[in-house]
Amino acid sequence: MRDQLVFYVNGTRHAVSGAAAGLTLSDYLREKSSLTGTKVACAEGDCGACSVLVGKSNQAQDKIEYQAIDACIAFVYQLDRRHVITVEGLHREDQLTEVPGLTAVQQAMVDCHGSQCGFCTPGFVMTMHGLVEERQSTERACDSHDEKGANEGKLTDDELRLGLSGNLCRCTGYSQILDAGQAFDPTTVESISQRYDSAPLLADFKKLAGEAVHVNARATAEANGVAQNGAPAAKSAPEIFLPQTLEQLLERKAKRPQATLVSGATDLGVQHNHGKIAPSDIISLRTVDELDRLEIVGDELVIGATVTWSRVEAFVKDRIPEYYEVLKRFGSPQIRHMGTLVGNLANASPIADSIPFHYVAGSTVELASTRGKREVLIEDFYLGYKQLDLKPDEVIVSIRTPLPAESTQLKLYKNSKRRDLDISVMTAAFWLELDGPLEEGALILEARIATGGVGPTVVRLPLAEEMLVGKPLTEITMRAAGQQAREEVTPISDVRGSANYRLQLVENLFVKCFFDLSAGQAQPQAGIV
Repeated sequence: MRDQLVFYVNGTRHAVSGAAAGLTLSDYLREKSSLTGTKVACAEGDCGACSVLVGKSNQAQDKIEYQAIDACIAFVYQLDRRHVITVEGLHREDQLTEVPGLTAVQQAMVDCHGSQCGFCTPGFVMTMHGLVEERQSTERACDSHDEKGANEGKLTDDELRLGLSGNLCRCTGYSQILDAGQAFDPTTVESISQRYDSAPLLADFKKLAGEAVHVNARATAEANGVAQNGAPAAKSAPEIFLPQTLEQLLERKAKRPQATLVSGATDLGVQHNHGKIAPSDIISLRTVDELDRLEIVGDELVIGATVTWSRVEAFVKDRIPEYYEVLKRFGSPQIRHMGTLVGNLANASPIADSIPFHYVAGSTVELASTRGKREVLIEDFYLGYKQLDLKPDEVIVSIRTPLPAESTQLKLYKNSKRRDLDISVMTAAFWLELDGPLEEGALILEARIATGGVGPTVVRLPLAEEMLVGKPLTEITMRAAGQQAREEVTPISDVRGSANYRLQLVENLFVKCFFDLSAGQAQPQAGIV
């Protein structure tokens, strides 16, 4: 069993244990490696100033694929067998730009005046390089199938606006940054795999694979994750276990039921930085292959516990387009590259963007322990605010979700003050089964409606659902059901909105759903494979 975390930073091998293993990646880079180009401003994953690229072996283990993440809410123990690239790692004296050592992306930022105070600039540069890496990866995949790339040419305005939605700048007004993003040809930008020889890294990663990692091992468990008087509990270096198999994971959880399970850590990172939680006994899930399932089995979508949001987003784009539209506004690309569906569900927030869809779809939560496996309908999984039907020794293995049928009309809504990277005021999901083609007056055979942000958990609206069944799909029908729905919820007032505002939103979304369906904005999910 290995007792050190091994990863690379800008091509240099790092073997880490002790207190450094529990640091955020941004702290490790700045304090332990003197790589201060990675900036920290919000420490919440909101501003993108800390963006870096992290690469991991692809499934064939013949390439390293890179994505941008927020270093301030990622932890060192999540990086075993990864390659981290910071803005310093882009420098190369022989690059053919006006300023020696600048990449084409950096030169475009100079030429287009995309930087003023410069604090956010490294993050924008790294995220743009991440977009280039994704574009080049897509083109390689198309070439391997003799297909023409759908995204040939320069980065589009839509690609940049969505891809950079996790990066904030106070100075430029963004226009110059968008200009910079369209000023270079992605095909001429040197990829990270060209900049750094992947072969020795891949060989090292392959040699290190297959064995569990136990860093800072202790004979007994200590107080875990408890904050005292607003500050993290005093602790030694965190004990960290990286299982390689589901069996190892379940055995460890049985021995240490109070250990903190970590997959994406996008919420844990925020809580850690605010001094609200300080895990001392950690089990990281990312190394367990059995938890990496993303597939269609029969008529169900199966999503494993370690599958990232970005992978789910790409997978459902053509299979469940309405779900995709919500997911591409979930957090930011940097957050979606780390965060997971299972983490979002286990966090149990009543305003979690993903939960209403899984309520109306009738998803099943698959749980496992050394005592065996069991399944729980997602509605039964939530017992109260932040309370789950999850035993201390159990692990969420996957989520199984029935796919919409041809007769299903699905609409998902998220209300927030900002379009991108914002917490919901309220969420809602409508799943309507009709007796025929979508048209005004079609008979509603079944209705499932769930709302978030209006109670201690996401809630179904049984009375409004009952009112819709057997009725024609008309504005009058939906308006009456909306009026009934506001009687079924108990929202509170908070900084994001008043209780009365949320009540009116619930009612109004029924009418909006009707008009969206009538306008043909929601199409039956036909041809799903």
